[in-house]
Amino acid sequence: MNRHRLASAAAAAACALAFATVPPAARAQGRRLDDGLARTPPMGWNTWNKFGCDVNETLIEQTADAMVSSGMKDAGYRYLVIDDCWQVARDSAGTIVPDPQRFPNGIKAVAEYVHAKGLLFGIYTDAGTKTCQGRPGTLDHEAQDARTYAAWGVDYVKEDWCNSRGLTAPVQYRKFHDALVATGRPIVLSICEWGSNQPWEWAAGIGHLWRTTGDIDDSWGSMLANLDASSAHQAVAGPGGWNDPDMLEIGNGGMTSGEYRAHLSLWAIVAAPLIAGNDLRTMTPETRDILTNREVLAVDQDSLGVEGWMVRQTTPGLQVWTKPLRGGGRAVVLLNRTGAEAAIGFDWTDVGLARAARARVRDLWAHADRGVRAGSWSAQVPSHGVVMVSLTPVRGR
Repeated sequence: MNRHRLASAAAAAACALAFATVPPAARAQGRRLDDGLARTPPMGWNTWNKFGCDVNETLIEQTADAMVSSGMKDAGYRYLVIDDCWQVARDSAGTIVPDPQRFPNGIKAVAEYVHAKGLLFGIYTDAGTKTCQGRPGTLDHEAQDARTYAAWGVDYVKEDWCNSRGLTAPVQYRKFHDALVATGRPIVLSICEWGSNQPWEWAAGIGHLWRTTGDIDDSWGSMLANLDASSAHQAVAGPGGWNDPDMLEIGNGGMTSGEYRAHLSLWAIVAAPLIAGNDLRTMTPETRDILTNREVLAVDQDSLGVEGWMVRQTTPGLQVWTKPLRGGGRAVVLLNRTGAEAAIGFDWTDVGLARAARARVRDLWAHADRGVRAGSWSAQVPSHGVVMVSLTPVRGR
């Protein structure tokens, strides 16, 4: 939850373009956790983007209800995560204390409510002395907090990096990882130090996802800047550990519907965790339909677990991104970052298919087949928008 921006969008885009010229097979993979958790990118919902510190028991229970009734749970969103401001102090034994006004029945009761809906429950802490909002951090209480969270029924912990002066990120996050493992409860660890300590170099053996960027905000420029910065680290991601360009802003009102479709498409193509952050209780049918597009979500959740990358940009702002899929197919996003509609095309060789190969083209937002093609494909792409397709090889003649 830092307030620092990493690099300019232009610099990040240049880095991503240079990176895209190197085939993924030529780059070494980092060692990731193999504990059965996060075999595909985690999907869920977090309080911060919409509600900030305005969290309470009623909000969490109502959101759990809405995750089920809206179809979000059935679409794959399972983790319901309370971010900062749920905690107020430590008692005389050092145990973390939830805000008694906001959570009068305690966190364990909230977790039980969430679990009863068939969902998983997550919570927030900070590696430093205090959280970003000045609540008690976990420094020197790692084992105690881990035991407390496990006893409460926590399934996911997001650990921030505020008030951490003098600390070493790999050391502190390893300490908390080990404390969580020692509880015996399967708990996903989300490392949230904003990419400030190059987590792509060390986090793959410690956490299940790690922030590669500063905080996202609900704007087209911020979303693209985070995409560009995160995608520079494609090689380290895979089953058990994922680059995290931050949570989804879909439905919060700062972007158009076309930009939100692009947001989900791009997070899916780079195998990012999909953590929604809108008000599920009042979201429009259009927002719900974007968030629950099963064909796009299937790309993100593909079990091959390869993060996609940009493969073509012959004109500035007109880009082709691809992601290999299990079974030999490809997902492709045609991204138009410019201010005018434009045609964007690609050759099969751009996305790793033989030029003579025949593939069935499926438009994932129109939910429509576009025929069997060979060699190349193109489409008109709206300004600040995408066309997203899957290519499924067709065998024989």
